[in-house]
This record gives sequence, C-alpha cells and structure tokens, in this order.
Amino acid sequence: MQKKLVKSSTNKTLTGVLGGLGEYLGFDPTIVRVAYVLLTFFTCFSGIIVYIILCLVIPKDNNC
Repeated sequence: MQKKLVKSSTNKTLTGVLGGLGEYLGFDPTIVRVAYVLLTFFTCFSGIIVYIILCLVIPKDNNC
C-alpha cells in the first residue's frame, strides 16, 4: 500500500497538516511541530505562508 500525504484526522492541533506530515515522514508529530516553530522563527515567519499553502493543498484524511 502506498503512503499518501494527507491531513491527519487523529493527530491534529490546528488543521492536521503537521500531524499528517509527521505520519507521512515517519516522525513523531510533536518533533515536526517543534521543528516547524523553530524554522518559522528563524526564517522571519515565512513558515506561516508555507503552512497556509499546505493547508490548502493537502487533502483531508478520508479514514475517519
């Protein structure tokens, strides 16, 4: 079975983007969230734009 990048329906804080990304990459979603916050802070908050784009592009998980 092929893995697909989807918004997590079980591991979500805001929209499930980072939870889904963590599940897709095989990392703990908490680590992905911490890395995202650090990268956003050190790149002058450009991560917010990336998050909004990912929120619009990544589909929802249909395995609810």
